[in-house]
Amino acid sequence: MPLRSRLLAPLAMAACIAATACTTAAHRSDTAHASALPMIIAHRGGAADYPENTLIAIQGALHNRADAIWLTVQLTRDGVPVLYRPADLSTNTDGNGTVADHDFGALQHLDAGRNFALADGNGVTRYPYRDHALRIPSLAQALRVIPPDVPVMLDMKALPAGPQTAAVARVLDEENAWSRVLIYSTDAAYQRAFSAYPQARSRLFESRDATRARLAYVALESTCKDAPSPGRWTAFEYARKMELVETFTLGEARSAVTSRLWTPAAVQCFRTRGETPILAIGIDNADDYRAAACIGMTAVLTDSPRKMQAVRSGIALPLPCP
Repeated sequence: MPLRSRLLAPLAMAACIAATACTTAAHRSDTAHASALPMIIAHRGGAADYPENTLIAIQGALHNRADAIWLTVQLTRDGVPVLYRPADLSTNTDGNGTVADHDFGALQHLDAGRNFALADGNGVTRYPYRDHALRIPSLAQALRVIPPDVPVMLDMKALPAGPQTAAVARVLDEENAWSRVLIYSTDAAYQRAFSAYPQARSRLFESRDATRARLAYVALESTCKDAPSPGRWTAFEYARKMELVETFTLGEARSAVTSRLWTPAAVQCFRTRGETPILAIGIDNADDYRAAACIGMTAVLTDSPRKMQAVRSGIALPLPCP
């Protein structure tokens, strides 16, 4: 099954791979080789390759044959869902304050590529997109440049969840885009808010709290609890820096650890009730990509689709796994 069809199939989304309108699909990696390996999801459009969450990043991810696009959504003061991740505009642009402090029109005067930096082989930092008139795009603008057969994963940021959920739902209605999207958030308030929309109920990632708790039970107690329903997408970091806290009678001890919670046992637990798509967050090198493939990850979230496509193309099958 072609990659994007495999991505959408668990949610019974219609794929248009065979349709004439999907000619751009011929330029991506819909091959038996790629289908046997985890799909490549462009994190924020490919934040290591281009200024994140911009239209040029989306276009670059498509050029680099990403199988889906992950975009971060916040709401402007006048109720327009836009693509931006950090809490403050100064992180990526020449502006200040939060997205919610500004109307959409005001955001269009900011340079969204200003702080994107690349280091050359001599250690010199360049800002190749500074003053190139890159703008913070609206969600609607992004959906219009992404081919209909390319899935879009929307990461909801900022609170409260209610107003942003309603605004995003309006855009998805207007763009006839519900069938193209999956919706994720680290805050369970968004799962609750979107559950009020029938179109969204089959398109929601499992809450991060539920995913984290199940991973912890597998890792610490070798117990599988409450596997997700078949077809429900789940996502968590492939490796995560954590703090282990031990509580004693007279105090506590804290230890910093880097935990890798996605293991064969964890994957088996998540799929106890049937095929469950699993997304490993933060895969940015060849070793992690191969390891994710060996344990059966459905997809990986990467900052550099360009790098990961080269890695995937260079893997010989059958994949040697320990």
